[in-house]
Amino acid sequence: MSAWRSLKENWLQPFLFFGNNLLSLIGGAITTASAFVLIGFWIVSIFGHGGSSNPYLGIVLDLFLPGLFILGLILIPIGIWLRRRQLIAAGQVPSVYPQIDLRNPVFRRGIETVIVITFINFVIVGTATYRGVAYMDSPHFCGQSCHVMAPQWAAFQVSPHSHVDCVQCHVGSGMKSYVQAKVNGTKQLIEVTFHTWPAPIRAPLNELRPARATCEECHSPTRFIGEKLLVKTTFGDDVKNSMTRTVLVLHLGGVDSVSHFTGIHGHHLNNFEYVATDNDAQTIIAVTAANPDGSKTEYVSSDSKGPVKGVHRTMDCMDCHNQATHVFQTAEEAVDEAMLDGTPSSALPFMHKQALQLIQATYSSQAEASQKITAGLQDFYRTQYPDIFTTQRAKIDASALRLVAIYDRNVFPNMKVTWGTYPNNIGHMAYPGCFRCHDGNHTTKDGKTLSNDCSLCHNLLATDETHPSVLNDLQLQNELHLQ
Repeated sequence: MSAWRSLKENWLQPFLFFGNNLLSLIGGAITTASAFVLIGFWIVSIFGHGGSSNPYLGIVLDLFLPGLFILGLILIPIGIWLRRRQLIAAGQVPSVYPQIDLRNPVFRRGIETVIVITFINFVIVGTATYRGVAYMDSPHFCGQSCHVMAPQWAAFQVSPHSHVDCVQCHVGSGMKSYVQAKVNGTKQLIEVTFHTWPAPIRAPLNELRPARATCEECHSPTRFIGEKLLVKTTFGDDVKNSMTRTVLVLHLGGVDSVSHFTGIHGHHLNNFEYVATDNDAQTIIAVTAANPDGSKTEYVSSDSKGPVKGVHRTMDCMDCHNQATHVFQTAEEAVDEAMLDGTPSSALPFMHKQALQLIQATYSSQAEASQKITAGLQDFYRTQYPDIFTTQRAKIDASALRLVAIYDRNVFPNMKVTWGTYPNNIGHMAYPGCFRCHDGNHTTKDGKTLSNDCSLCHNLLATDETHPSVLNDLQLQNELHLQ
């Protein structure tokens, strides 16, 4: 007997005979359909340009589809074993198994069943996988499916980039970025599964994609030519919530038509390198500037003792615009902005002072904060200003609601995110920002100091004035709705 004939009669024919049962046929169809979908994604990811780079794609390609494939393989022998046991019990096992013949209606019906079920499963699995991957590419998946991302999601929704998908900035193109994204996504899945995620969640600058591949896809640093007028309104802690304004002109700069570097952006397009003592780059101990002749000048902080050691990085947009999308305000900024908008009402005595005290208090959860902020504001006016509490209750309640919203937007006790957890390096009022380098303490060996001349970046036109005359001169009082 030839090897083929032996294989056919002793293995293939019994396998097809016992495998002609619904459970095994379904298993075969599931295995085949999931295999087709897997192969299709592999081909697109390796040779095509339309594949998704979502970091959680590994959940589908490395866990769900292989699991479905293995499930189908398991169902096949289980169905064979059950049918064989059933036929043995009924004494219906044939001495000679049916020939493999398409003219045999039983055999042909089994083949047709497999084809039909495979096609149906292929459509179902393929559609579900495509929709799943498309969903994982959406900001809603990144922000809402994982509760630990609640702070980032809250900030994203009110940012200037709320229309940009997360993966456009956080995941790069190409095989290297694709693999890194899948590895990172799997790591995050494990952290969430076993409750080992970091709190608060941080994104060190060196782990982010370079700005050239993200920010500069839309924002060219060489195009920010000109000046920008900035009016900053603040309220006092006195009974009248006294309002003052600071007016300044920002020298945005960039590269002009004759390749001259000017202003804020222009002065920072010089391929600076720096060394920071922390991953968030809040303490910078050394800065190296490239010179036109190819040489380099190193400025070292006077606070640095011994060899310069730390996190090395080449400066780009994110070193200053580190909260381009996930912006967290300070308590003062949030309250001032809200009061300028009209709620909380600046007509209520000591509103600014009380607002800051209430939202900066320590609470165990956002739910507790909501209850205590509302009750605290009501109790203050009920006890200190009973007439106002009676006549202006609607304003007090509306103010409380706004304060709760401010708190919920910026503070997340369960993730250890509070005021100041995520510093903003634009400017230098609430955080070191510019002064991380331009503090007058970074000096070369020959005594040259990195400039801390504020006029390089802005000119102050008015500082904490109630009615800045410059706004009248510019005829902007009405346009800015400033009284």
